[in-house]
Amino acid sequence: MHSLLKITLLTLLLTSTLLTQGCASRQSQEGNAPFAIMNNLVIAEPLAINFKSEIAIARLSEVINRAQISNEQRAQLFYDRGVLYDSVGLRSLARFDFSHALQLKPNLIDAYNFLGIHYTQLQEFAQAYEKFDSALELAPEHEYAYLNRGIALYYGSRPELASLDFKAFHQQQQDDPYRLLWLYLTEYEIDPLAAKYSLKQRAEQVDDATWAKQVIQLYLGEISQGEFVNGLTKNVRSNKELTERLCEAYFYLGKYNQTLGYRGSAANFFKLALSTNVYEFVEHRYAKLELDLMRTTTATKTQP
Repeated sequence: MHSLLKITLLTLLLTSTLLTQGCASRQSQEGNAPFAIMNNLVIAEPLAINFKSEIAIARLSEVINRAQISNEQRAQLFYDRGVLYDSVGLRSLARFDFSHALQLKPNLIDAYNFLGIHYTQLQEFAQAYEKFDSALELAPEHEYAYLNRGIALYYGSRPELASLDFKAFHQQQQDDPYRLLWLYLTEYEIDPLAAKYSLKQRAEQVDDATWAKQVIQLYLGEISQGEFVNGLTKNVRSNKELTERLCEAYFYLGKYNQTLGYRGSAANFFKLALSTNVYEFVEHRYAKLELDLMRTTTATKTQP
């Protein structure tokens, strides 16, 4: 496939990361993780902003500014434009529109959900919890509010509460590998051995034909990182499909290397997930947060 490229630059990046580790023995230990697979890593052309989204934003802006409409209609337009801003990575503008929509229509459930996501990305966890709680008060069956509140609780270092939300989310569709993976990541923070046992049991309900089943197999130790990477292009039919798959794959590789203590490798995989520009994917949203948290941890450790 002509859009697949061998990553010479990534090789240099990984090499540089390893050379800057503080301890020689640590270099050797971490070096085994990336160098075994770097020759097979692939990237796709980052997703470009859809011109239809740009046109839609312009049209919505014109209607909002000029049309004689009710507050409820205007609130919906602000929300719709916020969703479009979010889809092209303009988070601050999206947040402004979601907030404005709620001022005009305080029961706009999905606006609360989006704002909660954004506050999670900003590490403003108290505000995130408040927004998700508001969404669930208005719509107790809003399953994605459970997912997103669970993620906020996970990153807010409250894994026990997060696991309750992820279990509720997983129960809604037990053959969804992504629901299972977030539940596993949270349970791993509580009890790694029990989490792996539960992952193996729950994974039986996931179809082997689903590509994300490979992520589960990686986490269970059934395949190596090299085998996982070699399978990333299997049955891929377009650059868009490849880009979306790589966004997910590199995020979960980052989390996997994190659990092994390979911080440099984990950071590089999170950067690769970000490079796809798949702004709407959960994995893209939180790859940036992962990097921010890693920088914070490093800065804290280096303070006298």
